[in-house]
Order: sequence, then structure tokens, then C-alpha cells
Amino acid sequence: MLKLSRLASLLVAATIVSAPVFAQNKTAFATVNGQAIPQYVYDAFAAEQKAQGAPDSPELKNAVKEELVRREILVQEAKKKGLDKKPDMLGQMELARQAVLIRAYLSDYVKSHPISEAQLKAEYDVVKNAQGGTEYKARHVLVESEEKAKEIIAKLDKGESFAELAKQSKDPGSKDKGGELGWSAPSSYVKPFGEALTQLKKGEYTKTPVHSDFGYHVIQLDDSRPLNPPPFEQVKQQLQQRANQRQIEDLVKELRGKAKVN
Repeated sequence: MLKLSRLASLLVAATIVSAPVFAQNKTAFATVNGQAIPQYVYDAFAAEQKAQGAPDSPELKNAVKEELVRREILVQEAKKKGLDKKPDMLGQMELARQAVLIRAYLSDYVKSHPISEAQLKAEYDVVKNAQGGTEYKARHVLVESEEKAKEIIAKLDKGESFAELAKQSKDPGSKDKGGELGWSAPSSYVKPFGEALTQLKKGEYTKTPVHSDFGYHVIQLDDSRPLNPPPFEQVKQQLQQRANQRQIEDLVKELRGKAKVN
């Protein structure tokens, strides 16, 4: 499936659903020890609370005001101690400033480059076709060495229980469940695993170890059935997020390629 850069994966959620940007004005909604708190700060904070489900009410307005007043008091105390001048604090404040600007820029980019319904449906077809028409119920034993995997296969040949042998697996998610992995399409697994799985018949296990980046697998096919993918409308939002993630990653790559870095 799609692999994202850390930057894209961290920012996409904030990009798709971000707080509205307010025009800055110098109107103060409150003053604390002679220091004004701008109205746009109040507006931004209130908008965040509403986006999280808080109803617009007098109670919300009072709560937001009280919270911002308390924050301003603490900021003033921090400044009295000179904390805003310390190098590590300056670095953290700059990172916070960058994060806000990046979110605003990427939000604007996604809004100005909308992904069409046709593009999402094309992506849906690609994913559906990649999964194939069959899903498999499998189990496995994952070990470090090929020699150990061969020993497990030899024990299976002698009639030992796959579920018991699976207790030796280094896969914590399946070892205590008899090695069971549940129902999945072959494309859900790493390529060597998926390819080996499709070659098995019901009840069979791999006669040679299957090597992947995780180690050596012994795989057994418990069952198979036709794959019925969810309808487009059911996964539309997920496809939208994937498409936006790809948008962001492509944008970052393009800008990084053009940047002059010394």
C-alpha cells in the first residue's frame, strides 16, 4: 500500500480538516496586566473548540476567555524569568510557528487542487484490482533462520500441530493464536508471502521456507473465498485521505528538488 514520508503522514490530517484562518486585527478582546490579547487569538481558539464539537454558547465564550487569560498570565511569568530568551525555548517556538504556517500552506494547496470524483473512482479500481478476486485465511510461523524454518516443516511432515509449533513464532500478533492471520488479500502481505500463499491449496503448508524482510515463514492455507470489496461510497473518505497524502508528498518532493540548499 501507499508509503508516506513522515512529513506527509503527520500533516495530512491537519491539512484536510484545519481551523479557519482569521485576518489579523489589533482589536483586543481582553487585557491582562496591561497586555492586550488580540481578538484573532480568541477567534482561532474558539474555532478549534467548535471544530472538536463544542457548541457555540455563552459558556464556551467564557471558558475560552478564561483559558486564554490564564495562558497570558503564565506567559508573562515565563517572560519575567527570561525563558523566552533561552536558545532551546526559541527553537521550540520557531518549530511551533513553522507548524502553523505549514498547516495553513498545505491546507490552501489541497483546497486549490481538488481531487475529482473520477480520480477517486480510478484509485478505487486500482486498489480493487490489486487485491484480486480471492482472499485467504492463513496462518504462519515466523522464525529468524532458514534452518529453524526447515525444522518446523519437518515436524509438520511428521504430523505435529501447526498451532503448537506457532508458539515458537516471533510474530507477537499471531503466535498465541496458533499462527492465525485472519482473512486478507495476498496484496496485504509482503510480496514473497503473498505469492507463496496463492500457490497453496486448502490445508497445505509451504514445503520450503519463505524468506521476507521479517525473517523466514512457514505458511499454511486454512481456507479461501471470493473477495467482495466494500462499495466505493463506503471507502470514499479513506481514498480521499490517501489521495491528499500523495498530493502532499509529491508537492514536498517537487519543492525540495527546486530548493537551493548550501
